[in-house]
Amino acid sequence: MKALRFVGVGLPPVVEDVPVPVPGPGEVLVRIGGAGVCHSDLHVLDHGAQGAGSKPAFTLGHENAGWVAAWGSGVQGLREGDPVAVYGYWGCGHCRACQSSMENYCENADAVPQAGGGFGLDGGMAEYMLVPSPRLLVPLGTLDPREAAPLTDAALTPYHAIKRALPLLTPDANVVVIGVGGLGHMAVQLLRVMCGSRIVAVDLDDGRLEHARQLGADLVVNSRNGAQAAETIRTFCGPRRAALVLDFVGLQPTLDLAVQLVGRNSQLTVVGVGGGVLQLSQMTLPFGCSVSTPLWGSRAELLEVIALAQYGRIHVDAHYFSIEDGPRVLQDMRAGKVHGRSVLVPGVN
Repeated sequence: MKALRFVGVGLPPVVEDVPVPVPGPGEVLVRIGGAGVCHSDLHVLDHGAQGAGSKPAFTLGHENAGWVAAWGSGVQGLREGDPVAVYGYWGCGHCRACQSSMENYCENADAVPQAGGGFGLDGGMAEYMLVPSPRLLVPLGTLDPREAAPLTDAALTPYHAIKRALPLLTPDANVVVIGVGGLGHMAVQLLRVMCGSRIVAVDLDDGRLEHARQLGADLVVNSRNGAQAAETIRTFCGPRRAALVLDFVGLQPTLDLAVQLVGRNSQLTVVGVGGGVLQLSQMTLPFGCSVSTPLWGSRAELLEVIALAQYGRIHVDAHYFSIEDGPRVLQDMRAGKVHGRSVLVPGVN
């Protein structure tokens, strides 16, 4: 089968022919319908996977959905052809966090391959993917796996971040979303569904900003001029400023902007892995402002995200490509040319 592979730190990904995996005891083989392309894939290409047991070369793709194809001994309750989403963060399965459906905060994360498929173990940018346990599969119902694949990260991650901050998101509050690409365009929709706060969308790309406006943002601001953008947003928000700032970029300029926008008793949530540094002291941020660095989301929350998609409340702006297109799609993402979410689909020309 064709697979898009990580072959070394700093090297471009390679499309290779690899054997179709055979599920062992407790494992499930999923025929992939779609695998979302994420900035975290670029992070893996640039830095590798550091988790225990990580393979020197592995198939990329942590944002996956498809159909149950086969399973090993001991697996019960599945039917061949069942449409499923693959929950992306693979914890130990035994600690208190994992037992509480919070594998994204696994207490033994250093002892397992970093996050799982696509992060040290074979992921879903291939025709088939081996999943180590049926507990990592979430039923999709009537959703098409091609369309549902990005829900497992591009929607789940902002959903988890927003849900943690819901007590702050009153109807008279303001929320700022920095970066309205793959995750950010989902965040705008989720905020519109989950709370009554006013939404400010910030980006460098006018096309993304217009899309955010269509999705429900109350104000869109291009941040090419950071000082001017900060002043525009502060004027819109008023003296309370923002109750929540969600930074889906994480570069130094976006973190610097976020610090200028949060108000008292607020939250600054950093989701993007851009490598910026937030300088903290008693006087750096307004009093009562907390800093949050949420990771992905729980399996239970993925069920909730899938329900929102099934009810038509959220929709991924997905663009489909073949596995062979994968290297070019990742280059385009690095260059900032991608709008919405790119999804690799086996067999697409």
